[in-house]
Amino acid sequence: MTLGDLRIDPVERRVEREGRAIALLPREYALLLHLARSAGRSIAREELLAAVWGLRFDPGTNVVEVHVSRLRAKLDRGFAAPMLVTDKGRGYRLIARADPQP
Repeated sequence: MTLGDLRIDPVERRVEREGRAIALLPREYALLLHLARSAGRSIAREELLAAVWGLRFDPGTNVVEVHVSRLRAKLDRGFAAPMLVTDKGRGYRLIARADPQP
């Protein structure tokens, strides 16, 4: 799976951006994979809780925000343009370009 300069190999569970390997924990990888499969679309917190954590209710914690923050740090730090953006009040979106507009 390729999105801009990001490559995800679901068989090997390997992630690279601009040819650099990105080490992800299993939950971070699942989160990235779900975002990548819906690239460009804003994904609500509730959808992420269901798809990545298997929760059909809001546990009242900041678990999504913490994991998104960790993924963003690994995915975007050291690169010119961010790929993981927050759409305030709507959710999170993975994009292939620097323009964060929907």
